[in-house]
Amino acid sequence: MSDAFDFIVIGGGSAGYAAALTAARLGLTTAVIEGADDIGGLCILRGCMPSKTLLESAYRAESVRRAGEFGVRAEFHGVDGQAILERKKRLIGEFADYRRSQLEAGLFEFVRGFAGFLDAHTIEVRLREGGVRRMTGRAFLIATGSRVNRIDIPGMDETGVWDSDEVLAAAHIPKSLIVLGGGAIGLEFASYYAGIGSKVEVLQRGPQLLKECDVDVADALTTALEQRGMRIWRKTAIIRLERHDGLKRVIFAHGGDRKTIEAEEIVYALGRTPFIDGLQLDRLGLDIQSNAVCVNAHQQTSLPHIFAAGDVCGPFEVVHIAIQQGEIAARNAARLLRKKENEVLESIDYALKVFAVFTHPEVAFVGLTEREANEASIPCLSAAYPFADHGKALVRGETDGFVKLIAARDSRRILGAAVIGPDASELIHEISVAMYFGATAGDLARVPHYHPTLSEIWTYPSEALAT
Repeated sequence: MSDAFDFIVIGGGSAGYAAALTAARLGLTTAVIEGADDIGGLCILRGCMPSKTLLESAYRAESVRRAGEFGVRAEFHGVDGQAILERKKRLIGEFADYRRSQLEAGLFEFVRGFAGFLDAHTIEVRLREGGVRRMTGRAFLIATGSRVNRIDIPGMDETGVWDSDEVLAAAHIPKSLIVLGGGAIGLEFASYYAGIGSKVEVLQRGPQLLKECDVDVADALTTALEQRGMRIWRKTAIIRLERHDGLKRVIFAHGGDRKTIEAEEIVYALGRTPFIDGLQLDRLGLDIQSNAVCVNAHQQTSLPHIFAAGDVCGPFEVVHIAIQQGEIAARNAARLLRKKENEVLESIDYALKVFAVFTHPEVAFVGLTEREANEASIPCLSAAYPFADHGKALVRGETDGFVKLIAARDSRRILGAAVIGPDASELIHEISVAMYFGATAGDLARVPHYHPTLSEIWTYPSEALAT
């Protein structure tokens, strides 16, 4: 068994697997190091897939509660938390087993252990079965993902909170819940529990939910969630957590006042941080900022033969971007190792970045937000159209929200778009495709859309911007 490789990947999640597969297909001798108890990475085990599985149960529960609106006789008798959890375990187990089979398929060597750098070309792996193995690489990829970012809040340890991992493992359905954090993770958990019948309150530090999106989108989401029974607190500062009469209490500042709210459980959703523990990156002198490994547009760190991809480097914690970064890193590693004169390295392009949040209603956006365009001094125009005036949305009884299209002022080329409303995570991809081919608003307006469909709503803002 050789201990010398062309390309060594540290981390067997989505970015790491995609990179290793790409490198192996390019003829590089490749190894993947993964030390976690379970194989699959964050998306499969503790992120995208398990959370969406829970949310699907919440969607079904809400449909039952609303059945009377559609002339259907049905009664909501609550949910079976253990059955929801068992379904999640079964599905995630199947996804994880498939990923394990991919990693163990023999296209590259798969090593179970924990890696730390000894120098810029050597790692030491503490093997899970015991012992230590030294491995050398001509190039490396760091793809170790992220972990929960634990902020020190007075009283948190004594009070007890659920983080995202604990929510995904909980069969118990609390009658009431406080979510700390108004980002994607917190809002998806809030939507899950509200959907299955819990009373939910959300505390957000900043002035809007989902700080990545435009204010009009965030405000529409806030209104829709509040109409579904959530209570949203914005511009808050948590003072402390405590227990009181069998409940958990959050004491916080809001609008100059001191507020107190109580619930059966508290969910901690204040973000994640890159996971670089144990890698011994200090021995390499890599540039690190806020725990993230700094990379250039080629996914190279400050040592050109060491690359990084995914949550460990950012700037977006989205699995499809992590996969793209990993594949680019592998292709660039192959170019670097070939040492061909005038070889041009591939750069990543975030112009088509897509982001979706699976709340109810869903939120999705692609490309530039209106705020980003303005901050970059890009002259632009925008047009929106509400689902409340759209036939298919009215038929479905899903009228919250709107679509918004953003185009360059002179050329009317599409720069970005946002959706808040039914199937937003699906509708946004029509604009992704349009942007990929450099379409203008007029081009989109001329594309026939079947009636009645949700997707035909894009014709209205595109027509408004085409003239």
